[in-house]
Amino acid sequence: MLENLRQEVWEANQQLCRRGLAMDTFGNASGFAREQGLVVVKPSGVPYESMKAQDMVVTSLDGTVVEGALRPSTDLPTHLALYRAFPGIGGVVHTHSHFATAWAQAQQEIPCFGTTHADYFRGAVPVTDLITNRQIESEYETNIGHVIVQRFNRLNPLERPAVLVSGHGPFCWGSTAAEAAHNAVILEEIARLAYHTLLLNPMVLPLSNPLLDKHFLRKHGPSAYYGQT
Repeated sequence: MLENLRQEVWEANQQLCRRGLAMDTFGNASGFAREQGLVVVKPSGVPYESMKAQDMVVTSLDGTVVEGALRPSTDLPTHLALYRAFPGIGGVVHTHSHFATAWAQAQQEIPCFGTTHADYFRGAVPVTDLITNRQIESEYETNIGHVIVQRFNRLNPLERPAVLVSGHGPFCWGSTAAEAAHNAVILEEIARLAYHTLLLNPMVLPLSNPLLDKHFLRKHGPSAYYGQT
């Protein structure tokens, strides 16, 4: 079942490990077959080096395991909440990458200081509110998803395909699992750039909106002209 999507999700998980975004068994990637209403996700606690495409777990959108011998990632409910809330996405990735997680632990958004950031995110990478004790005690992982969705109440998730969960770490998404993993790579790089930018000039201001929009819109949207047709 969903063999192509299982392969894609496996490859997305391998990218997290290969690019140094997920050590040990940290992190997870999933993909959503929206027409079938089925999700493919990394199994919980399985080392990346021993994981195979057939180990990926297929679940319904309510989290019921449809196919697979292993337990799905404990972060699956967060992924499901994002798939339900953001219609344009088909892949979700969660990492504990160093610089992005440092910003999440500092409970600070990542400002857009330069065009490298603006090429992928139309503004600051947002940070969520801290999850409450009540949310921790009941359906914790689902409530992380709700906290993320609430943060995007007035933001376009397709223009800012990542979020920092306060005290926890980043979640990224995209049209596919591969794109979500790519966005996780980009997020870690801009988190690192922003950190070093502030070290060099703590008084630096964010990029102007005209320059930010120019770089974002030349790569995204109906009038994009970057790359090949």
